[in-house]
Amino acid sequence: MTADATREKPLNILFITADQWRRDCLSALGHPMVKTPHLDALAADGVLFANHFANAAPCGPSRATLHTGMYLQNHRSGTNGTPLDARHTNWALEAGRIGYDPVLFGYTDTANDPRELQDDSPWLRTYEGPLPGIRPVCMMGTWPTPWTDWLSANGYEVPDDIRHAYGVRAPGPEYEDGAPHPRPLVYGPEIDDTAFLTNRLMDYLKEADGPFIAHLSLLRPHPPFVAPEPYSSMYDPAEVPGFVRAGTREEEGGQHPWLAHQLSRKLYTCPDDEKKLRRMKAVYYGLMSEVDDALGRVFASLKELGLWDNTLIVFTSDHGEQMGDHWLLGKGGYFDASYRIPLIIRDPRPAADAERGKVVRTFTENVDIMPTMLDLIGAETPVQCDGASLRPFLEGAEVPASWRKQAHWEFDFRDPADDTAEKKLGLTLHQCTMNIIRDDRFKYVHFTHLPPLFFDLEKDPHEMVNRANDPAYLPLVLDYAQKLLSWRMNHDEQTLTHIALTDDGPVARPAARY
Repeated sequence: MTADATREKPLNILFITADQWRRDCLSALGHPMVKTPHLDALAADGVLFANHFANAAPCGPSRATLHTGMYLQNHRSGTNGTPLDARHTNWALEAGRIGYDPVLFGYTDTANDPRELQDDSPWLRTYEGPLPGIRPVCMMGTWPTPWTDWLSANGYEVPDDIRHAYGVRAPGPEYEDGAPHPRPLVYGPEIDDTAFLTNRLMDYLKEADGPFIAHLSLLRPHPPFVAPEPYSSMYDPAEVPGFVRAGTREEEGGQHPWLAHQLSRKLYTCPDDEKKLRRMKAVYYGLMSEVDDALGRVFASLKELGLWDNTLIVFTSDHGEQMGDHWLLGKGGYFDASYRIPLIIRDPRPAADAERGKVVRTFTENVDIMPTMLDLIGAETPVQCDGASLRPFLEGAEVPASWRKQAHWEFDFRDPADDTAEKKLGLTLHQCTMNIIRDDRFKYVHFTHLPPLFFDLEKDPHEMVNRANDPAYLPLVLDYAQKLLSWRMNHDEQTLTHIALTDDGPVARPAARY
C-alpha cells in the first residue's frame, strides 16, 4: 500500500457528513447561539474552510458529487433517485485499489445504475443504495432497521412503520401550544439514532485491523426536527435569530417565477405560525449540538485507541437548510443558505503542523473532497474529478494561482414522476435546471429557459434585490454569464479526452483543472 513518505504507517481516514448543516451554525465561525465545542476544537487542531460550498442539492445529487468528485453536469445524478452511472469511479473504489477496505456507517444515498442490477435487486426500489466499492457495516437511512431492531431487542417500543422512529415525540403539548420547551424525542440521547450510529463506529474502531477508511454519515440535523433531551430544550425558541425574508410570501415570490412556484409547494414553505417555526429552528440547533457531543465521543475514542495521530478527519455536509429564510424550508434553488456548508479537515501529519488553527477563506467545494482524501493516502486522482486536492491549504504550500475565484453549483428541479413544475413554468423536463456562480461581490443565476437573476452581495448580502434588469448592472450580468459559460466548458466531462490512439498506441497527457 502506498503511503506518505514521511509516515511509518498508512493514514486512516474518518470521513464525516452531517446532513443539512448550514455553514453559519458553528460557534467557531461566531454563531450567536449554536455551541459546537468539539468541532471548534477540531478546527483549532486542523483547518477550517470558511467559504466552502456544496455543488448540488438535495441529498442524492450532492452526495454523488462528494463521492465522485464530479459536478452534477458530469455525473448527471440530478435528483434523488436518478441513477449514478456505473462507469464513474469514486473514492471508495479508488481507495480499494490500493488495499483499503472502505466501510460505511449510515448512508450514501446512491441510486445505483439499474443496468448493473438483476431485476429482483432491492436496490432498484430505493435511491438509498450503497456507494459501489463501500462495505456497509451499519447501513441506515430512511429505513433505520439496525437501530430499530436494536431498540426492540432491548425492550423499547418502536412504531409499526419504523421510518417514523426518527420523529416519535414524548407525550404532552408542543411549544406553540403553550409548553415551555419543544417536545423531545421519546428516545434519550444515549439510545437515539445519532448515539446508535456513533457507537457502532466506535465498536468498529476498537476492532479495526490495519489502516481504515470509515464514512460516518449522520442523518442529523436533517428533519424531522425532533431532538432528545437535553438538546430539545437547549435553545430557547423565543431567542433564536430571526428570519431573512420579504414581508410576505407573495412579495418574496415576486423575485422570480421559479421562487413563486417553490413557495406554492407546501413541503418547501415554512409554517405561518412563527412560534412553530422558531421551535423548529431551536431544535435544529439542538440536533447540531447533539451531533457535536457525539463526535466529541468519537474523537475521544480515537485518542484512547492510539489512532488520533494517524487519522485524517474530514467533517462536512451534503447541503444546507433554508430554515425559514426567504419563507422556505429544506434545500434547493439558488440561495446561499442551501449550499454554503462547513468544512473542517484535521490532518495529523507533521507536514500540517504549521497550519493548525488556520481559517481558509478561498473558495472550496465538495468536488475537492475526493481528490483530497485520495491524495493524502497516496492514490491517484482520476481524470473524471472536477475538483482538486486541498493539500496545499493543509500544509501551507503555495496554492495554484489559477485556483477558483468563485463558487459554483447546480440545481435540477425536474421530477420524472410529476410534471407540475413544467406545466406551471412552461418548461420541458430537461429545462428544469439552473446554474449559479458567485464570488465575494456578485452572484449570477442562469436558468435554462427562465429569466436570470443577479445579486450585488456587497449591497444586498441577503439576496433580496434582483439586479439582472438594472441598466447599471447589465455589463456585469453579461460578464458573469460569460464566466459561467467558461466554467461549464472548462469542466465538461473529460474521462477519455486526454487520450489519443496513435500509430504508437495510446498516448495520454492529463491536464490540470486549475
